[in-house]
Amino acid sequence: MKYVNNTYDPTYKKTLGVNFMEKSIELGTTDIRVSIYDVGGSPEFRNMSALATKDALGIVYVFDLTSEDTLRDIKEWFKLANSSNTSAIPILVGTKYDKLLEMDKEYQEFIHRLALKFAKALKASVVFTSASDSINVQKVVKILISKAFDLQIGIQEIKNVGEPLLLHQPIL
Repeated sequence: MKYVNNTYDPTYKKTLGVNFMEKSIELGTTDIRVSIYDVGGSPEFRNMSALATKDALGIVYVFDLTSEDTLRDIKEWFKLANSSNTSAIPILVGTKYDKLLEMDKEYQEFIHRLALKFAKALKASVVFTSASDSINVQKVVKILISKAFDLQIGIQEIKNVGEPLLLHQPIL
């Protein structure tokens, strides 16, 4: 929602089923229409994943930085998406970075290491975001588009714990 409408709704409810959104962006002199299928993260919506990922150029795997379980669930979502599309560019996105900063340093370091481990396993870029504080939200799609069309981007990578992780080169 934040990416498409540039608004943040603190009462936003999690997606049930599949939500479709589009946004047109200008890249140099080219207009690009970005189509986003937001598949609900609950197990009962996993069967809808193939529909949303079959022809996708990229897949954004989203987890809550304050919930280790949501990151661990990414394994299943990746297997599911990979069964219908092996060529999509993966990006691992941790949300609620602002809330992560309120947690103890030990947990911040733990989730940072775990996210890097998962990104390496997925051969994915990894970005920590905050919709409420507008941190890295727009950069996720810029990274995806740059990879899809083999473009150079001027986004500096951030690797330090205590800063919003942003690695656009897959961890090998």
